[in-house]
Amino acid sequence: MKRFLSLGFLFFLCLASIAAAGDIKVINAKSGFPEGPLWHKDKLYYVEYGSQTVMTWDGQQNQQFWKMDGCGPSAIVAASSGDFLVTCYDSGSIARISADAETIAEYKQDKSGQSFQGPNDFAADPKGGVYFTASGPWESAPIVGKIFYMDPKGDIRLVADDLHYANGIALSNDGKTLFLAESEASRVIQFKVQQDGSLSDRQLFVRIGQVDPDSGSYAYPDGLKIDKNGNLYVGQYSKGRVIVVSPDKKLVKTIDVPSPAAPNLNFGPGEAVIYIMAVDDQNNA
Repeated sequence: MKRFLSLGFLFFLCLASIAAAGDIKVINAKSGFPEGPLWHKDKLYYVEYGSQTVMTWDGQQNQQFWKMDGCGPSAIVAASSGDFLVTCYDSGSIARISADAETIAEYKQDKSGQSFQGPNDFAADPKGGVYFTASGPWESAPIVGKIFYMDPKGDIRLVADDLHYANGIALSNDGKTLFLAESEASRVIQFKVQQDGSLSDRQLFVRIGQVDPDSGSYAYPDGLKIDKNGNLYVGQYSKGRVIVVSPDKKLVKTIDVPSPAAPNLNFGPGEAVIYIMAVDDQNNA
């Protein structure tokens, strides 16, 4: 989900229990809309949509890793080739960048010539492929969101469509189920993953306001991540709350942060730490 905003960037210990105030630490208080975090080789990588950058945090300081004006980066993922892929929400492309932060290629359409409207989030699979969402326009009426699959050779094909703002995605630990935040529908849905990477058997997983009434009937699920126990963590742009849902669709716990919104998240080593992208100002949307 995309807006030009000033944000705080937080991390806190949370997997054993809901974090107390003392467990929360701001690691970048001036981040220009942080999104799509990735823990990779002892560093946190995260994008700044508003600043057109990919940043890193090594436990001591934040540094700019890559920048492309006009990209509007939304997420970053490590590719099996050793490169990184970045969703460019504004330019409608996927950028491939090297470990040395050089831009190698840009992908702007799938193998059938279909373009990407609002590329948003990634989920890598065990075979070296990557799923990514194309949200469609950021408005409630059109139901035109899509999911694409990029195989290890870089070939891209459409695997799901007619989605009401396709946002965060996450793959189950066994690689057999793909979860999607259908933000404008206030729900998370799921698909079965086939051997060739295609998707089938689309079903409702949870409606956010039903599994957690305090999130409200107009909850806006954004980023998704799955822990080692198979629990689904759902960040929300509509509220400074992450909800944790078990594989059998039960609410495990909620994690509230001191910001109006908590759109995206990821885990640190051993899942002892969770990093949360926190929106501090929603008035300049």
